[in-house]
Amino acid sequence: MSITPLATHRTAHRTAPAFRGRIGRDARSGHYAVPHRYRLHLSTACPDGLRLAIGHRLLGLDGSCPVTFLPAVPDCPGGGHAALRPLYEASAHHYTGPALAPVLSDDWSGRIVSTHAPDILRDLDRFSRDGRPSLYPCGTQSEIEAVERLCAEGIQEAAQRAGRADADPAERAAALDLLLDTLGRIERYLAGEEYLVDDRLTAADIELWVTLVQLDTVHRCHLDASAVHRIAGHPALWAHARRLAAHPAFGSHLDLDGIARRHHGHCQGLEAAGAAVQILDWKRHTTDSPGTSRR
Repeated sequence: MSITPLATHRTAHRTAPAFRGRIGRDARSGHYAVPHRYRLHLSTACPDGLRLAIGHRLLGLDGSCPVTFLPAVPDCPGGGHAALRPLYEASAHHYTGPALAPVLSDDWSGRIVSTHAPDILRDLDRFSRDGRPSLYPCGTQSEIEAVERLCAEGIQEAAQRAGRADADPAERAAALDLLLDTLGRIERYLAGEEYLVDDRLTAADIELWVTLVQLDTVHRCHLDASAVHRIAGHPALWAHARRLAAHPAFGSHLDLDGIARRHHGHCQGLEAAGAAVQILDWKRHTTDSPGTSRR
């Protein structure tokens, strides 16, 4: 997919991670890609956790890199998880911050490798996959990164600004225009293509799908009904989301109840009329309902 970065907006900033270790292809990197050494800790109610869960499933890593699923709503102050506290304390002397997910840990040392979700997914892609295709095919890095920026700036951040109750009406209108323009660009591309990059399923499709899940289950709750109807008016885009929801790697990890509880647990915004206008019936299109026991 040929996408250029949004020129009028700043690069999206994720929360600065506490740990940025990387898994390399050999021991010189500090951590090398060996089966049964690493473990993922995540909540699929969190966008980063959902991305990692989908990528992990697509890469077929269930046997070589187990996953510990965490509750949808963090159980410690500051958004942390009590289950992750020992890992944080073993990894940083006198650590006093929140024990946040997602985490990639090293079972050999009992310490954290990384808390930076984009790095984690790229490193998991280096594991042996028994012939499974890469989520980051050779030569597609810049295109996938462009999709990530587009989703972060043109959808995620724009939707947040468009739904802010304390924002100036002109600011909300401009943010909605940016959101609709971004959706329109992707719509025009998907009208003639099945996937976003390299004519196959890649990390770009994971990024877009999780972003659309958040748009429909979280951000629309703070938009008016007219805006949500305009957002829904992109048939190729939402057909893409519906098609991927039917894929077991995507649908099996979609915890709608958990997403709602997580949102209601920390959201300070006001609910708007768009909350009553669901764009996609996600439950209907998923083929494998997630098990609540692991959440």
